[in-house]
Amino acid sequence: MKVFCRLALLAAFFPGQSFAANWQPADGPLKTRWTSEVSPANAHPEYPRPQFKRQDWLNLNGLWDLAITNKDAPQPEVFPTQILVPFPVESALSGVMKPVSETDRLWYRRMFTTPRKWRGRRVLLNFGAVDFETTVWVNHTEVGRHRGGYDGFSMDITDALKPSGPNELIVAAWDPTDAGTQPRGKQVRRPHSIWYTSTSGIWQTVWIEPVERAHITSLRITPDLDHNALPVLASVSSEDPGCMVEMTTRYGATQVFGASVTAGGKITMPIKNAHSWSPDDPHLYDLDVVLKQGKRTRDKLESYFGLRKISLGKDSNGFTRLCLNNAPLFQFGPLDQGFWPDGLYTAPSDAALRSDIEMTRKLGFNMARKHVKIEPDRWYYWCDKLGLLVWQDMPSGDKYIGPKDPDITRSPESAREYETELDALINGRGNHPCIVMWVPYNEGWGQWDTANVVQHIKALDPTRLVDAASGWTERGVGDVIDMHKYPGPGAPEAQPGRASVLGEFGGLGLPVHGHTWQAEKNWGYRSFADAQSLTTAYVGLIDKLAPLIDSHGLSAAVYTQTTDVEIEVNGLMTYDRQLTKMDVEKVAEANHACFAPSARANGPAPAAQK
Repeated sequence: MKVFCRLALLAAFFPGQSFAANWQPADGPLKTRWTSEVSPANAHPEYPRPQFKRQDWLNLNGLWDLAITNKDAPQPEVFPTQILVPFPVESALSGVMKPVSETDRLWYRRMFTTPRKWRGRRVLLNFGAVDFETTVWVNHTEVGRHRGGYDGFSMDITDALKPSGPNELIVAAWDPTDAGTQPRGKQVRRPHSIWYTSTSGIWQTVWIEPVERAHITSLRITPDLDHNALPVLASVSSEDPGCMVEMTTRYGATQVFGASVTAGGKITMPIKNAHSWSPDDPHLYDLDVVLKQGKRTRDKLESYFGLRKISLGKDSNGFTRLCLNNAPLFQFGPLDQGFWPDGLYTAPSDAALRSDIEMTRKLGFNMARKHVKIEPDRWYYWCDKLGLLVWQDMPSGDKYIGPKDPDITRSPESAREYETELDALINGRGNHPCIVMWVPYNEGWGQWDTANVVQHIKALDPTRLVDAASGWTERGVGDVIDMHKYPGPGAPEAQPGRASVLGEFGGLGLPVHGHTWQAEKNWGYRSFADAQSLTTAYVGLIDKLAPLIDSHGLSAAVYTQTTDVEIEVNGLMTYDRQLTKMDVEKVAEANHACFAPSARANGPAPAAQK
């Protein structure tokens, strides 16, 4: 009886944290090899921002209480079920696996206690991402609101905290998916063909951390390879008198350079004996950032950077090429959707995120195009660490247009939301050396005000290239001309001043029994009967691709795709990541041939064109 009473008391004070041993994932259509390893005790335990890392923090992932109400209903008093955060409610790993619509609102609740040693400091509540519209209360006090399904956000909750004991945290989320105009990528309410199950509510890590009133709010890291220098701007919450920012670059235990500047100022640090970053040599430096006031440390961050440059240049044949570190480099990789059968938008674990990138490299690719989705910071961290170039799409939304249609007209609200989330993408992921290309539009999906959007991106980030319109809605702007051709391959006609790229091709399909989202009626651009015929077809495709590099000036190609996704079976791997569907060695050998033709052997390119 005493044991029962104690459990009841714990349940009252810590809803969402009790009876964790009884939690099970829902019975989804397909599992990965990581599904069975996920539990309330280990749901994404890693610090989620590797380039903005504080040592003192508390992870709030785990079991939360959940209620689903009508969108316009008041805050519920009863939370009848539990959900494993940070997995979306539609996923098996959430334990719920229930669809929600634009008429529903999700309500999350859990209790937390701040460590005693945090007393006297400010406390920030951080969300990796919540889709789409979020309102947060702590102890019945509203502490903030946010719109946007992909970007991280923070709220200072200090004034709402109790002096001691547990605090109640409630999060409300509303997501219209494709009933709204907001960026959503391939999420739809009724999945079919190339459109997939939606992700609603919390889908990335939630955590709290203590800071001083004066603390670092962001870092802007802009490697300058041509001058072997690292300009860094550390923004600070308040410029208290005497506050200085100290920065130190390191490689392992060896200090490269150290400097300090008045809070809010920019430091440019020389990198002696500079070692550049590339896919074949993903060399990363450490960066320590400390905010000090006299001898007192107010904030301390761990970060890192890679010294690399992406630009355009001419080869000896006169073709405009994509250049990495001032030398032509053919960029070749898969279209990467970032979906998981057990977690949907949320990978089952950090090891799972890493595994996809490792297999991409093993297959002989040096790049991935992240397709109309923005990943958690840790995916880009592994790309930085393992050496994978990234073309980053902006998630699509609003209306779609055909190849010959003019740009859409957005409502003021839709335009504002797109611009806000585009800026959040570039500012939020812009420190990662792996990202070399921004792709604002794909195949006319939500394509709006193209020329001005490209100009805006260039002003916000002049260090990277822009693929204005991947596919068929060419507007004559941006750094590349991009075509899609299935199965292909093909190459757009070479242009002066812009590189020619094949933004999508391939789509060779093979459903593997026991590893598909559904037993029948799976879909692919081209279908094959077995791994051998699929491999033969792939190698034949690449044999036709390689000559285009020299003959047509093709600078990059994107193969569809990394994995199967739901009923679409065009993946190099099955959706559950259990099988690679082709002969890995033969695929890698064919892919490596694309880096060998003479176009890559013409020596260093001139400085980037303006």
